[in-house]
Amino acid sequence: MATNPLQIKILGAGCSNCEKLYETTRKAVQSLGVEAEVTKVTDYPEIMKYGVMQTPALVIAERVVLTGRVPSVADMTSLLATALAESAPGDR
Repeated sequence: MATNPLQIKILGAGCSNCEKLYETTRKAVQSLGVEAEVTKVTDYPEIMKYGVMQTPALVIAERVVLTGRVPSVADMTSLLATALAESAPGDR
């Protein structure tokens, strides 16, 4: 059974915190062993579509789940696990 990878976006201009959020996200994805596509969004009009006022911001499955800070890998793992649980309707 093929599943689509979890879509994760890092919103920000490419500052050091944006890069830290990207790396933290990749580490958390790897630790969970899930298939995910992590992309960086640096285009301001695209970022504004999400209503984000502070960057970096994290979007999981098209939902903004974090803005303005870089969480620990443990916190990121928890955010991803919650998002995975919410996006798995076939497991019920």
